Amino acid sequence: MTLSFFDQFMSPTFMGVPLIIVALSLPWILYPTPSTRWLSNRMTTLQGWFINRFTQQMFLPLNQSGHKWAILMTSLMMFLITLNMLGLLPYTFTPTTQLSLNMGFAVPLWLATVLIGMRNQPTMALGHLLPEGTPTPLIPFLIIIETFSLLIRPIALGVRLTANLTAGHLLIQLIATAAFVLLPMMPTVAILTAITLFLLTLLEVAVAMIQAYVFVLLLTLYLQENI
Repeated sequence: MTLSFFDQFMSPTFMGVPLIIVALSLPWILYPTPSTRWLSNRMTTLQGWFINRFTQQMFLPLNQSGHKWAILMTSLMMFLITLNMLGLLPYTFTPTTQLSLNMGFAVPLWLATVLIGMRNQPTMALGHLLPEGTPTPLIPFLIIIETFSLLIRPIALGVRLTANLTAGHLLIQLIATAAFVLLPMMPTVAILTAITLFLLTLLEVAVAMIQAYVFVLLLTLYLQENI
């Protein structure tokens, strides 16, 4: 039976139970729980320092009302980073390669930012649909274009995360397959291919972290426009 390269993106099941549930619950088990003691271990200290630095950097441009989203956005980024990194391990499944899951993250959070803007400052929120100084004949066309660009934002969020991770996984599998095929015939070329695979894996680790950061960064930018 010939397997397709895209079979790695199918959601696995065990005795009829989808294992994506296990993959989604695993990140919360891996992180150490902060304690109330004055002194903690190095892992907890490093985790707290990273979260504090990220939160300060991400929410620095936002005003005080936007800081209520800090816990949600920071938790989402840590969750996405962990899912992306665990998906790089052998014999694992990456839930963020599923467009449905990424859209489930993107659509509610984007819709929440839009609803907050409509509730708190409807005039300014609707003003984004029509740039200042627009000629009168172009007003209907620009409103349609800006409305379409507003509605396509959650799709762009989900597709960006899915496409980047899917492309990286496919490329890793293609190069790994080429290295195994070339090993008995051309060992030198196979070794060079394996070195390329190692460098590509390092790049994919960076992509896994950057894409999670970009996902949350764009959400905070959308929030900044509506508060």
